[in-house]
Amino acid sequence: MRKPEPKTRGAFNRLLQLVARASPGATSFRVWLHRRRGVRIGKGVWIGYDAIIETSCPHLVEIQDGAVVGIRATLIAHFREQSGVVIEKGAFLGPGVIVMPNVTIGEGAVVTAGSVVTTSVLPMTLVQGNPAKPVARLGVALDLSTSLKQFMKSLKPLGPR
Repeated sequence: MRKPEPKTRGAFNRLLQLVARASPGATSFRVWLHRRRGVRIGKGVWIGYDAIIETSCPHLVEIQDGAVVGIRATLIAHFREQSGVVIEKGAFLGPGVIVMPNVTIGEGAVVTAGSVVTTSVLPMTLVQGNPAKPVARLGVALDLSTSLKQFMKSLKPLGPR
């Protein structure tokens, strides 16, 4: 377990978080500010406006290459203990998503807008709701090269319709 940070470091971290929330540059300046705070961020990551990424222990968050964190998404990586959050390569978190501690969002997974993720999500799975539940398997990842039509056509529903 890491030893507590000095109070000045904590204040600096919170200042960077506030600036990052409203700064331009979803793939540049905003990402740089979160890296400066200690969030482990890969290449080609997109972080939306007003996203809150673990205010107290940013080092507990890992966002891998090509992941998307939607506007006003919230990543909470600890609660009374050190645990963490991992957003794997190419995962997509919609607007207003909340990810709770000790959760991994699998590679290429999609979390729909407003969902609350309390347990880990398998790769290439679409989840939704509160708490988020798997509703479909993905045939193709949701990225900039995928049309919405192509993405929707590739979905394979889980369970009865």
